[in-house]
Amino acid sequence: MEEALNHFDEAGNAVMVDISEKQITEREAAASGIIFMKPQTLSIIKTGTAKKGDVLGVARVAGIMAAKKTSFIIPLCHPVSFEKCAVDFSFPNDESNSGAMVEARCTIKLTGKTGAEMEALTGVTAALLTIYDMCKAVDRGMTLSEIKLEEKSGGKSGHYIRPQNSPRRV
Repeated sequence: MEEALNHFDEAGNAVMVDISEKQITEREAAASGIIFMKPQTLSIIKTGTAKKGDVLGVARVAGIMAAKKTSFIIPLCHPVSFEKCAVDFSFPNDESNSGAMVEARCTIKLTGKTGAEMEALTGVTAALLTIYDMCKAVDRGMTLSEIKLEEKSGGKSGHYIRPQNSPRRV
């Protein structure tokens, strides 16, 4: 069964979804993404020797700030107030493997009628873009990739967990 897109009215006009009848629930979402880079760039990030300063510290703050402003960036997204926003980083491969990378993960928690997924996706994207901005002087070939919703709970649609081996493209 295919669900209809809910940001369009019967005439095909873009609309903000009416959430007035929705129930308030606890909601949580986590999104992740990767930025691929040269091994030397990863070394600069890990050692804290970037000319612009603490790359991951600034990227963490950028991710949180962007998540808070999601409704300003995504036109039909409702403004929400969340109780928690965390942006964390990991290094899935080392420099000798298939490539150097940083993985970012943004987790949002809130109690409300809507929200969490878009905020988590916006937060992780801004964090990765900030890494690019802070390191572009030494590596303009960095690539942002695999930005995705990992998990979501709460609301009418229930609990979603991304399958472990889900395809990169649907």
